Amino acid sequence: MRIGIDVRYLSHGLMGGVHTYLSLLAPALIERTANAEIFLYADDKAPFELDVRALPPNVTVRILPYRNALSAIKLDLTLRNAMAADRIDVAHFPANVGFAPSGARSVVTLHDAINIMPLWEILRGHEKTPHTMAMMTYLHFASTLSVRRADVVVTVSEYSKREIVRRSGLPEDRVIAVKYGPAPIFRRIEDRAALDEVRIRLGVQRPFLLADAIKNPGVIARAWQRLPEALRTSHQMLFFSRVVDPPSAVMEMVAAGNAQVLIRPSRSDLVALFNQAEGFLFPSLYEGLGLPPIEAMKCGAPVIASDRGSIPEVVGDAGVIIDANDDVALTNNIARLLLDRNFHDDLQRRGFARAEEFSWPKPADRILDTYRYALSLPGKGKATPMAVSS
Repeated sequence: MRIGIDVRYLSHGLMGGVHTYLSLLAPALIERTANAEIFLYADDKAPFELDVRALPPNVTVRILPYRNALSAIKLDLTLRNAMAADRIDVAHFPANVGFAPSGARSVVTLHDAINIMPLWEILRGHEKTPHTMAMMTYLHFASTLSVRRADVVVTVSEYSKREIVRRSGLPEDRVIAVKYGPAPIFRRIEDRAALDEVRIRLGVQRPFLLADAIKNPGVIARAWQRLPEALRTSHQMLFFSRVVDPPSAVMEMVAAGNAQVLIRPSRSDLVALFNQAEGFLFPSLYEGLGLPPIEAMKCGAPVIASDRGSIPEVVGDAGVIIDANDDVALTNNIARLLLDRNFHDDLQRRGFARAEEFSWPKPADRILDTYRYALSLPGKGKATPMAVSS
């Protein structure tokens, strides 16, 4: 089997869910496919993250030219030419968009249903700048066409599978859910001196609850104000943020002395913080998978999360699930988590067990099964066409 994988997210210097997915999947697939030929297609926008010299002989890396922002769009459309030249059997596009060459089977990972929603729904949820509107419009039409032409669509949760089937009209047997977990670096650390070094270096002085700054922080701010003054004085919120300008709700908590925000902390620092947090709050409004709660559970941070998207499916009975905007319920559960050690320890034990269900390399084996399934489909193996919505 000759496998072609679009790995440009590993040469763009980007962060986020798609990058995490690909950075974990690519090495695991390489490790599990000694009897297959693998072709990785990156570009030269940024240094390629994998050490090419360390790759086994069955892996070939193709570096394609990147000149400007339009290069990414051009490569979305012309990557098939490079794949055709390599005579691949299966083309995998892990970042929502991609078109296989003639004669090859196409596997597209669609991380959630957002890009194939009607365009007006997508634009409603984003800033209305020309750049954002242009990008969302392109991603909508490119993802929709990619899904329409794919032999198999992979997604990251059963919730996302249901949404993709509902939105696209694809038959259920052409949409496959493959859940995945965090990198091995997310683990329990027993070295207290190493943990203390991170906390002191980052200036964290009080016991804290951890949260993602861009995941519905307004409800956290409201809940914090409801806490008894003794808890608000003895503890703090600690937000980590992928964006340099966190939402106003976060900055208002910082200004009031109730919170601290860390902009783009290193992954090793984040692991140390998960290990020391009294709990992890994740009141997200939408998730295709929801990796941060699994990362928290792997490190021993009890989880309080929302009931939206795939989050209940991911957390299961290992955390507390509440309505995403219910600040009263969030307040009550924060207080219980901080005051009831038995409750805290029980959630921690459940979290450790739950996180193991998502461990690697199980997801890579399921992706390989998906490649074989795509090759087994009759005829050209094209999925039922879906209408392009607008």
